Amino acid sequence: MRWRSSCVAVALALSACASFQPPQPWEKGDLAKPSMQLDPDPLQAKGTQHIYQSKEGAAGGFGVGGGGCGCN
Repeated sequence: MRWRSSCVAVALALSACASFQPPQPWEKGDLAKPSMQLDPDPLQAKGTQHIYQSKEGAAGGFGVGGGGCGCN
């Protein structure tokens, strides 16, 4: 009996998290805030990468790149 009630509780909790509607147009403004982006300040990210490259003597590895075969 306990096992069945716990399964029902888990199923109800999971169904409460499901959303079948895409975001509405008035909700998309919250998703487009700078704090929701991976790099909220691109200029600061470039400066940080420059400092890292200067200190480490290595460049790259910050974006999408190839597999090292030279076919980028």
